[in-house]
Amino acid sequence: MKRFLYALAVTVSIQQVSAQELYMPRNIKKAYEKGTRDIFGAPGKNYWQNKGIYNVEVKVDAGTKTVSGKETITYTNNSPDELPELAIRFVNNLHKPQSPRSGTVSKDFLSSGLHIKSFIVNGEKYAVNSDDWGTVEKVKLNKALKAGSKTEIKIEWEYPLSVQSGREGQIDPETFYVAYSFPRVSVYDDYNGWDMLPHSDRQEFYNDFNDYSFTISAPKNFVVWATGDFLNPDAVLQPEYLKRYKASLKSDKVIQIASEQEMRSGKVTKPNKWNIWKFKANHITDFCFALSNHYVWDAASVQLKSKRASVQSAYKTGAKDFEQYVDWMRYNLDWFSKKWPGVEYPYNVMTAIQGYADMEYPMMINDTSIPDDLRDARLTADHEIAHTYFPFYMGINETRYAFMDEGWATTLEYLIGIDENGEAAAKEFYKNFRVKRWIKDPSAEQDQPVITMSTQVSGAGYGNNSYVKASLSYLALKDYLGDDLFKKALLHYMDNWNGKHPVPWDYFNSMNTGSGKNLNWFFQNWFYTNNYIDLKVTGASQLNDLLTVNVDNVGGFAIPFDAVLNYEDGSVEKLHFSPGIWEKNQKQTDLTVPIKKKVKSVTLDGDIFMDYTPENNTRSL
Repeated sequence: MKRFLYALAVTVSIQQVSAQELYMPRNIKKAYEKGTRDIFGAPGKNYWQNKGIYNVEVKVDAGTKTVSGKETITYTNNSPDELPELAIRFVNNLHKPQSPRSGTVSKDFLSSGLHIKSFIVNGEKYAVNSDDWGTVEKVKLNKALKAGSKTEIKIEWEYPLSVQSGREGQIDPETFYVAYSFPRVSVYDDYNGWDMLPHSDRQEFYNDFNDYSFTISAPKNFVVWATGDFLNPDAVLQPEYLKRYKASLKSDKVIQIASEQEMRSGKVTKPNKWNIWKFKANHITDFCFALSNHYVWDAASVQLKSKRASVQSAYKTGAKDFEQYVDWMRYNLDWFSKKWPGVEYPYNVMTAIQGYADMEYPMMINDTSIPDDLRDARLTADHEIAHTYFPFYMGINETRYAFMDEGWATTLEYLIGIDENGEAAAKEFYKNFRVKRWIKDPSAEQDQPVITMSTQVSGAGYGNNSYVKASLSYLALKDYLGDDLFKKALLHYMDNWNGKHPVPWDYFNSMNTGSGKNLNWFFQNWFYTNNYIDLKVTGASQLNDLLTVNVDNVGGFAIPFDAVLNYEDGSVEKLHFSPGIWEKNQKQTDLTVPIKKKVKSVTLDGDIFMDYTPENNTRSL
């Protein structure tokens, strides 16, 4: 038996949101003052964001392992500012020996980086020495970009694929994951101006919503998988494999488009020295592709509310987990669309490539094979596909605020895991893989506030802020509001910022507005403090039919928990208390519970909200 006792919550009008004002950095506060962001959580009346239309021709030489290309970017400066410089970002310069990195790398990771052959702005050629470039550099313009103007940028470039494959590079000598593969205009936004934070291989990415048209020249017998709609399958696939591919677009069952033997036979693609593959995707934050001449190619599709989405995987023969990936991903797309977050998968395709990254990209994931633990393998796929919504549906600045996407992906991974594996197994995995390593480590770096900018934390402190504590905060808020109101508020936030760039204060304000409650006390507790999880029972007494339990919140986080009552007759009862019990006093509370039997002992159990010192959570009467 389980009774639910919820603390009385006082509903406040949205006009009272500032009753407990949350700290806001000066630059964010200025954006609100300028009206680019609104205190109710939506983009403000003066909100803007810049945009690029990218037409890219790229060639991958399997012999030299070189990626070369040329691109034309039509860049619109929607800001109110004149821009005397262009910031150009090329993440793959991380491989240059002199680039700063968050950890050590092997020699196989290192390369010479980007070589700019030509750089032209509005027909004017610039002398650019890319030998000195890091992952982001500014080019001073001879003529500033006026507010509201469009600019044409043409770049020719090449770079080597690193031998060591991580988020990108050579998966094997004939399989390549080609990501972050083209120079792009960095984000210019309303609160920081140009995004000049270098990529260090720990914090992830921040990109504009752009339109991409890619023409990819691949060697004979190589198949290409990519972000976006595949525009010309008839031009690159032989008739039998074209037939299978087209059948997969309408099939609920997995179709093997090509086996390893068929790929190696040279029968899958047209017998040209180079085949030209074309893909297009609009209003997305990035584009990537992969190619191989021997990976197995599976595909099917899934019917969603408004469309049928293609689901594909490419992998080495014998990878037992990847043999199931298409079915798993069909389930993912349907479940995320209907359950949590309850927003239809926004794209036409999702492709999984067997690699080494466990990394998400728009419409693609690059996952390690875990053939001896299919549950772990599936949860990896769950997590990476969950990133579809955070950061791709909403253009989150992962570099600065990783908890805005990793925390949500961790939460969605947990929720779908309950459906896939049962609640007990999902909780056990979440506790062991996510929570335990944080709560059992009392070192100072573990207790930094979640709101801390992600580039200012490192190691386990970064990981636990971004994944564990953030996820627990979302699950605690779900418990506090209840599923229906929590989903209403979450969808309000997502609808506000779909295709735009939210910051944490937009999340806080959107959830306040969407729920109709002033949640600032909760956000202050979870995001701005050095709290952790540690409850302590300081006293327990029973007077006739009334049980009183005195609880100190030593760690400070406003968590939900169960009070487990063990009666003298051997029966057990659980009473659930939501985080709302901590709204008025976050350090101490007295639980007053009407009962009809003699209590022997009481134990506080946070379940996935694991306690640092569980030994003081029990009191005998």
